[in-house]
Amino acid sequence: MSRADDPYNNAWAESLWSRLKAELDMPKGGYESLEKLKSVLFEYIDGYYNIRRLHSGLNYLNPAAFEAMYYRKTA
Repeated sequence: MSRADDPYNNAWAESLWSRLKAELDMPKGGYESLEKLKSVLFEYIDGYYNIRRLHSGLNYLNPAAFEAMYYRKTA
């Protein structure tokens, strides 16, 4: 999180929270346990957000493909 009066350091965190709220179908009453919440968040972040979701900042590639391309170019 950023310091007061410095919103730019916080942009990536705000972007993630907005995507979580928009794309993750969270129940109104919350989850029945912390373990269930952890499981759902892990599945979303590691199973969708980092693997399949296309990111405009990465030239519409997913992070896994972007990293693979980066390492191929630098090897």
